[in-house]
Amino acid sequence: MTVVDFHLVSSLSPAGVLEVLTDFSPARTQAWPSIDTEHFEVHGRGENWAEVTEGTSAAWERARYDWEPEGNEVVITTLESKLFGPGGGWVFRMTPQADGTRVDVRLTRTPSSLKGKLLASLLPVVGPSSLRKSFAGPLQAR
Repeated sequence: MTVVDFHLVSSLSPAGVLEVLTDFSPARTQAWPSIDTEHFEVHGRGENWAEVTEGTSAAWERARYDWEPEGNEVVITTLESKLFGPGGGWVFRMTPQADGTRVDVRLTRTPSSLKGKLLASLLPVVGPSSLRKSFAGPLQAR
């Protein structure tokens, strides 16, 4: 199992960050460059959960999102993935700051293939900076 921790600071409020993370409308593929329309499907959705497939042909995953509407955490559990096994996923924790929100992110990956194991071994080295950049736009981070 590989674990990567990093943080970023968003100009959005914690509620704004939560809204971006849990917006599963068709606009999601516009906001997140790592999601294309061919690999985005909402399988089910409730007040504080969603099950979606998202990503690209190179790397997609089906995951369950869980959050509290007034909460400060979004937990994403990987159900199926092209590169990694089930389990693992993402945890986003939002902490208000005077100038926005600190977003602490934890990524956990359980490789299920040789390619997945190779990618997982690289995540601690290249993951934090590349992931921070990929979240910067949608979360309005600096």
